Formats: sequence, C-alpha cells, structure tokens
Amino acid sequence: MVHPTPDTAGARSASRRTVLALFGTSLAAIPLLNAPNVAAAPTAARAIGLDDPAKKEIAMKLVSSAENSSLDWKAQYKYIEDIGDGRGYTAGIIGFCSGTDDMLDLVQLYTDRKPGNVLAKYLPALRRVNGTDSHEGLDPNFPKDWRKAAQDTAFQRAQNDERDRVYFNPAVQQGKADGLGVLGQFTYYDAIVMHGDGDDPTSFRNIRRRALRTAKPPAQGGAEVAYLNAFLDARVWAMKQEEAHSDTSRVDTEQRVFLRNGNLSLDPPLDWKVYGDSYHIG
Repeated sequence: MVHPTPDTAGARSASRRTVLALFGTSLAAIPLLNAPNVAAAPTAARAIGLDDPAKKEIAMKLVSSAENSSLDWKAQYKYIEDIGDGRGYTAGIIGFCSGTDDMLDLVQLYTDRKPGNVLAKYLPALRRVNGTDSHEGLDPNFPKDWRKAAQDTAFQRAQNDERDRVYFNPAVQQGKADGLGVLGQFTYYDAIVMHGDGDDPTSFRNIRRRALRTAKPPAQGGAEVAYLNAFLDARVWAMKQEEAHSDTSRVDTEQRVFLRNGNLSLDPPLDWKVYGDSYHIG
C-alpha cells in the first residue's frame, strides 16, 4: 500500500469502521438483509460469480487500486501505519484497524492457528486499545512485528480468511440472492469494504435499501442495469455524507465505466481510473 494521500486516506477505512467502533462487533455477526433465496436468481447470475477464482483476483485488484493505489494487492499484507483517522493502526490487505475490532479478530485467529506467533503477545494490548486510537502497549515494535508476521503464509491466510468472512462472502452472497452478475456482486463488495454493513444510514444495507426505493434487482423482477445504476446513485450519496469519501471516482470512473460498457461479467480487458490514476487489466 502506498502512503495514503489527503484525498484517499480517509476513504480507506472511515465509514466502514463506524459500526465496528460503535458496537464492538464483527460485521459478519450482522445478518444481511432479507432477500430471495439464491436459488431464485436467474441461471446466468448463478453460472459464475465474483467468487470464481479469476473474477475474485480481478476484484482484489480493483479494490486495491482504490484503497492502495496499486494492483499488487498481495504486497499489502505487510502494510501498517496510523493514517490519522482516529482508528489507530491501519494494516493489511483490507485495512484492519487496531481501534475497530477487526485487527483484534485477525490476530486472535492467527494465534488460534499458530500459538506463540510474533503478534500473539500484543493481544492484551489490542483488547485494551480496541475502540480507541491509542497505541498503548503496541509501540514501538508492533509495526516491525506486523511486517515480520506478514512474511508468514499462515498470517497471510488469516488475512485472506478474515477479509472473506467479514467483507467478501457476505457481499457475494447478497449479490447472488439479488440475482446480480459479477459486476453487481463487485459493487456490493466495494461498498461493504468502505461502508461496512450496520445500521447507520451510510452502511451497505442502507445503501441497498435506498436503491430499492427506485429500482428492483433481477431477483425481484427488475432490470439489472437499471438497478445497478440506482445502487451506484445511492452509493455516491453515501460517500458524499463524509468529507473523506467525497471523491467518488471509484464509482464514477471505475464501476460506472464497466456498467456503461455493458460489462456485467467484468470480463477483461478492463480500463479505469481512480483518483485520476489509470489502471488496466488485460
């Protein structure tokens, strides 16, 4: 991950952390909205999803272009810094934060799988600082030890698994239930990464509810393109509620480009821009 700029630093982890900070719970513990059974989705939507390995790799690169200004998402296992957003240390492939529960969950999972690892000794401190921006008990060596742990494939797998449990799998599940194809499932994933899935007005579930006021997803008899436009409209509204998210290029010059091109399956080649930077997947 590159050092966040003033335009992008807050976009990494602001609204999506609100629920964790307020309620101290994992997003995965919050059920997704009631939706038709996945089996009710059209056959085309079920044929291939964002969880297809090739499509998932594309999704990781797309999110990394917005979150890290890089397509090399695997280089972010070792990333760690305090970006000054009030959430303590931000680290890893999805921006786990020491102040918002998910970093604690990650280190606990890693320790459950590999007792005595280099980060295990920080668990008491992570419990104490959870919900705050404090580094008490973490400095000065926590960043160095995080980078050391990131060389361990067991820690890399733990990061992957927590990303999937908290963000990726719930987004894909809801997207399939709504009868959306790969692009639609990705729009859900990107929204959950940024906004979380709680009860606050700008959370993923409430972005979706806002979209449902004007359009229906395919599983409810609606047109996919019309619904995705409504969802992205609602997403832009949510982003503009917070200054840190006011640059909506990850929607305007990325997701809407694919939608306008009719690329509902996210088939390469893909060309897009985020924060003015150009990216390509061949």
